[in-house]
Amino acid sequence: MASRDEILATLRRNAPPAAPAPDLAGLGVVFEAPLDQLARSAVAVGGAIVRVADLDAASAAVAALPQLAAARKIVSLVPGVGTPTIDLAAVADPHELDDLDLVILPGELAVAENAAVWVEGASLPHRAAFVITDHLVLVVHARDVVHHMHEAYARLAGRPPGYGLFISGPSKTADIEQVLVIGAQGARTCTLIVIG
Repeated sequence: MASRDEILATLRRNAPPAAPAPDLAGLGVVFEAPLDQLARSAVAVGGAIVRVADLDAASAAVAALPQLAAARKIVSLVPGVGTPTIDLAAVADPHELDDLDLVILPGELAVAENAAVWVEGASLPHRAAFVITDHLVLVVHARDVVHHMHEAYARLAGRPPGYGLFISGPSKTADIEQVLVIGAQGARTCTLIVIG
């Protein structure tokens, strides 16, 4: 038996007994006005939020963004919102997206407590799109705003394994001298558009 196998066998023999998952029922804050809390949270994480009535108003809100003025390479995976100049599904190599200006993505749900928006990986032909763009717009319906992460995970439970992620605001880090830097490793701005 190789030393690697011996080590793994020893670890398996000495593993702690399985413990049941804790009961999380009743955890999490329930907000009186979750949409108002979502707005506060979006600003707190360095993002912006725009509430609109419908898809046409969402498209008008994107057209009014100052980030759009200089944008040349635009991707929209939300039908009817924005005017894409690139078909992400037609891009063979994600390296071609290195100078992406604006990406508009559908959010499946948004979390009021932290402005995290769930983006389903199946809707992303190239996962790099949300990271390498200069500006990110996330579109979610008001009916899909939940109070807290426990509720979000409950809504996402039971899905087959796959890629998906929560995005909360623009890229940021405070690793260097504990000074907050926005847009350090990804999108410099993040605008959340809430429909309804």
